[in-house]
Amino acid sequence: MPERRWRYGPSVGGAELGHLAAAFNGAFKLSTGSGGFESFGRVAAPLRDGLASIVTYSDGSTDIGTWHQQVPAPDKQVVSVRQNLTPLIDHGAPASTLDCLSCWGATLGGVADPARSAVGITADGRLIWAGGEQLTPSQLAGALLGARVVRAVELDINPEWVAGYLYGHRGGKGPLAPVPALSDQHGIPGEFLAPWSRDFFTIVAR
Repeated sequence: MPERRWRYGPSVGGAELGHLAAAFNGAFKLSTGSGGFESFGRVAAPLRDGLASIVTYSDGSTDIGTWHQQVPAPDKQVVSVRQNLTPLIDHGAPASTLDCLSCWGATLGGVADPARSAVGITADGRLIWAGGEQLTPSQLAGALLGARVVRAVELDINPEWVAGYLYGHRGGKGPLAPVPALSDQHGIPGEFLAPWSRDFFTIVAR
């Protein structure tokens, strides 16, 4: 049987461009063993019980929770799952390991407060992305808790890989206009509109 192809490539393209609202960085490289990834039935790294998981369903909704505890929903069809570490926030409370800096990823230069990012969900289902320079795990969790996030997963860290964009459509005339979500972010070459070597998330309007 031929290998199933990936539905989406290393950059935003095709029909998705016309509906693109935002995009932000993904999680740690799969080679770090920090979690699994599955998309449209194809598995890049096996999913693991107990890890923080970002789950998107066929109805377009996304949830965040601990795999095989809070997600997936039994009555929904899973489209994609991206896992990374254990939850940064669960049941509205920060992880008990926030002071264990090595638990939240290797940093360039060994600093305690590199650029960090995370995505969380509120009780009413709103997704919240947070990112910034010079953040400890505790500060990142605190920012999300301030936005009333009840469950969250840390995404990628270090300046080269933390970035988010909003996209202006210029009234349908001309190329998209990416707007950095963070004024001081290092930025992603090509702003996710050109091929990028790491995974990322897109938000599209229906």
